[in-house]
Amino acid sequence: MKTTEKRLLRAQALARRDALPEALRRTRSQTLSQQLVNLPEFKRARVIMAYMSIGAEFDTRFIIEAISAQGAQLVLPRVDRVMRQLHLYAVNDLSQDLVPGVWGIREPSAERCATVAISQIDFILVPGAAFDNARNRIGYGGGFYDRLLALPDRHAITVSAVFREQMVPHIPMDDHDRPVDVVITDDGITR
Repeated sequence: MKTTEKRLLRAQALARRDALPEALRRTRSQTLSQQLVNLPEFKRARVIMAYMSIGAEFDTRFIIEAISAQGAQLVLPRVDRVMRQLHLYAVNDLSQDLVPGVWGIREPSAERCATVAISQIDFILVPGAAFDNARNRIGYGGGFYDRLLALPDRHAITVSAVFREQMVPHIPMDDHDRPVDVVITDDGITR
């Protein structure tokens, strides 16, 4: 039953998000990014994991630029569909270090980039389809981030920046689901 409910919540939240005009998504992404970079945890972080946004997602370009501007190390994930996990890599040059990956997402080149252990990361930007005010999340269905966030040596704060249209009243949680520490929306910050 939870799976069916989560699938419906995901579809509804993504439909609302995808219906936003591109110019509005870009403007709101900039506003959300400003809130994110003003977090004390972001300012203190030396190693920050982000993701390359695609489609109608919150545009991570502004965050990635801010990571570079503050002199922190950018870490990006590479999807391993066979093992159903994310491999983490330090990225120093976006124009040289990224290659087309799974689902058309630009990913770090395993040949050019060094691996990074989850224990080295101070701050993780987590994507998702839907969120509630208890900071529970529904991802895109693969469980990649739930597995990453469950690793025992992870100490990084987890933050998601999402459009208000992705917020739902309640997300049913399974044992393997992991909430994030902070959700930033157009309406404010929930810790």
